[in-house]
Amino acid sequence: MKKDSDHAFFGQPRGLATLAFTEFWERFSYYGMKAILLYYMYFAVTKGGLGMDKATAMSVTAIYGSLVYLSSIIGGFAADRIWGGHKTVFIGGIFIMFGHIFLALPFGEFALFASIALIVIGTGLLKPNISEMVGGLYSQDDVRRDSGFSVLVMGINMGSFIAPLIVGWLGQKVNFHLGFSLAAIGMAIGLFFYVVDGNKYLNKDDFAAPDPLRPDEMKALALKVVAAVVAIAAVLGIMGLMGKFNLTNVINFITFIAIIVPIAYFAMFLTSKKVTKTERSRVWAYIPLFLAAVIFWAIEEQGSVVLAMFAETQTKLNFLGFTIPASWFQSLNPLFIIIYTPFFAWLWMHLGKRQPSSPKKFTWGLMIAGLSFIVMMLPIGMHGVHSLVSPLWLVLSWAVVEIAELLISPVGLSVTTKLAPRAFRSQMMSMWFLADAAAQAINAQVVKFYTPGNEFLYFGFVGGATVVLGILLMFVTPRIEKLMAGVN
Repeated sequence: MKKDSDHAFFGQPRGLATLAFTEFWERFSYYGMKAILLYYMYFAVTKGGLGMDKATAMSVTAIYGSLVYLSSIIGGFAADRIWGGHKTVFIGGIFIMFGHIFLALPFGEFALFASIALIVIGTGLLKPNISEMVGGLYSQDDVRRDSGFSVLVMGINMGSFIAPLIVGWLGQKVNFHLGFSLAAIGMAIGLFFYVVDGNKYLNKDDFAAPDPLRPDEMKALALKVVAAVVAIAAVLGIMGLMGKFNLTNVINFITFIAIIVPIAYFAMFLTSKKVTKTERSRVWAYIPLFLAAVIFWAIEEQGSVVLAMFAETQTKLNFLGFTIPASWFQSLNPLFIIIYTPFFAWLWMHLGKRQPSSPKKFTWGLMIAGLSFIVMMLPIGMHGVHSLVSPLWLVLSWAVVEIAELLISPVGLSVTTKLAPRAFRSQMMSMWFLADAAAQAINAQVVKFYTPGNEFLYFGFVGGATVVLGILLMFVTPRIEKLMAGVN
């Protein structure tokens, strides 16, 4: 069947249903697990948790998110050069499912870190390739392409919205391990339908690597992998010999990697002979936008760390005799995305060529993101750090930051493709994931300053600094627009 002639799924290719459903369950499992992970780590053993101190639990949660986005680089390479998209997604789903199974077992910290490792690898294999496979369902001039991606995004957000409500309730009200087991079941359901439907309805081009490794390249790759493993083992070994091998230093090491990798990428883009003068100018223009994205994601991703902690420790959770699980607040992010997206889609269409440039959208997004933290200063200032406050303050904070996300996230994806050098298009797309990876790695250090009694200063400093950086970006926007060399 020709691509343009397949209208079996409400006018869309039938394979879109397969991929959107798979993504729904993958996001269900990921965000369901993440909604209760922080609480599982720091709740006392008598309450079913691991009894970690809160600062360590927040750092682990942040660095886990960083590793997930770092690993996405592996997924793109594996699909392009080794297995093809179809098999890479399946293998990734298997890793994710077993990662959740590990957490469902009461094996303490060993199961926690084994689970993190498996889910990091699995998400890295799956996440970048689902989107690529959706694109493969359409010909280049198929007008249904954008609406197809809208269906995929809706699947992502619906899975992200429902998961904290179900997994969060089961994990916090009944048992953490039962919550994690539900996340595992969700991923298993997604894999089942992916296998059953995938062989029938997905693009056959995704069943093989488009640019398979040659034998000589395979050998070179093996040497690089071995060298990387040896280097990491050497660093960890030196830590051990110096008596410094502990969780804090491992997190510090991962933070360093997450920051140095995008720096190395930019250095490669700017020095490569494959990059033209105009393309090099556009890469320079992308650097401040990348830094702005890092700052934004550092705020946004604290929703599952700092705001999650605030929800549990400083928020009134009793409502009409029912105690709301703190994990339910994690559904606010996708809920506001679902609410706002139609408005922003209409707004940009309505404004057309009169809409602000990408750097200006980033400027406003950054300032609004900062305001979402400044909002959190108000209840603390009015009631003090030892009083429980209305949950509506958290609702307001998320409502504000999601406006910023829709000014930065989809715009950032678009501008990344436009500013990418022709020779490095795929690797430039990896940079967008690396912005989130770097942000969460920085969070792993920053969240340590969120301590009892220090909340007012924390929200004020992080939020205020973000607003100031947004204002600074406004002043350099004309220079960025010039460097973009004709790209809007």
